[in-house]
Amino acid sequence: MSTDRTVFIYTEDFQHYSFHEEHPFNQKRLLLTIDLLEMMQALSDDQIVTPSRVSESILSTIHTDDYIQAVKQASGSEIVNLEKYGIGTNDTPCFSGMYEAALMTVSGSVAACQQVADGEASHALNLGGGLHHGFPSRASGFCIFNDIAIAIKFLRDQYGLKVLYIDTDAHHGDGVQHCFYDDPNVCTVSFHETGRYLYPGTGKTSERGIKQGFGFCYNFPLDAFTEDDSFLEVFRTSIEVITEDFQPDIIVSQHGVDAHYLDPLTHLHCTVHIFEEIPQIIHSLAHRFTDGKWVALGGGGYDIWRVVPRAWAQLWQIMNTDHIFHGSIPQQWLDNWQPSSPVPLPHFWHDTTEQYKEIPRRLEITEQNQIMYQQVLKFITNKKKG
Repeated sequence: MSTDRTVFIYTEDFQHYSFHEEHPFNQKRLLLTIDLLEMMQALSDDQIVTPSRVSESILSTIHTDDYIQAVKQASGSEIVNLEKYGIGTNDTPCFSGMYEAALMTVSGSVAACQQVADGEASHALNLGGGLHHGFPSRASGFCIFNDIAIAIKFLRDQYGLKVLYIDTDAHHGDGVQHCFYDDPNVCTVSFHETGRYLYPGTGKTSERGIKQGFGFCYNFPLDAFTEDDSFLEVFRTSIEVITEDFQPDIIVSQHGVDAHYLDPLTHLHCTVHIFEEIPQIIHSLAHRFTDGKWVALGGGGYDIWRVVPRAWAQLWQIMNTDHIFHGSIPQQWLDNWQPSSPVPLPHFWHDTTEQYKEIPRRLEITEQNQIMYQQVLKFITNKKKG
């Protein structure tokens, strides 16, 4: 069964994934994005799919039983010491109901994969997912359960699909990489800011996989202050070569939007332009290599007012229509949210130059990134020769 349908996975339960008011991970960004899409008349009720709660057993395909029990403990009102599981830290503090909230995030990503793998949709988007730092036995970097790894394992176990995983979050997709480091049927590709300056500090070009999975893991650590043109040169050139070499059955992509120059947690220096180009490239690859099968997920993005809603709305618009929004942001959206926003909201879909600072090391950074990606791609070139 083939279809051109695109679905948007959402439930209000995604809002329960909330650490505390001052925490940088704030799912209000989902409400801002949905409201913006509705103002643009770009999201209809029949495209929204409410995920069903998955059973606990699916968590065990990636996470250890003692870790799952620890998350349950952390969900209660009792104070427990669970730091060995990465819970109760500054990054990933405990909160009431965290087990159920994290389980619903997983449910959303599994539902997205199910919709595409079953042929109910060609593309599916779960902006509530994309939590790529979770490890089998510990939480990390705002991520409790690794919904991405669980969803990919679901695709492998239930459908036998070869999965190309593409991660363009500014932070390295370490948890997903770890889970499939020895698996030749899951190719993980991460484009991220170098770990010299940024959490989690991993994602070097030398991280290539192990055992049968060697050569199915690619890392592209971009220099701090990388701008649009250099980021897109690395991405466009590399992902084309990798996709053609791997020949996937389905693409799963993570769309953190913290590479933006306004993001408070990172040091990349891109504009919303890359968040239009990246999904357009992936969209094209999906139709060339996977018969359109594409699951997209959210991720990082910590300027929830000025960056995330525009970037994620463009992602949906590209998945849904293969076009982007232009011109002005709807006045009604600005009126709805400006009273709550601590910063002036953007009036246009594209960034203006008012706050963008020129980078004096642009040429040097561009050259360093070119050397880096050419070194990574040599592996494929040498493989074809030998």
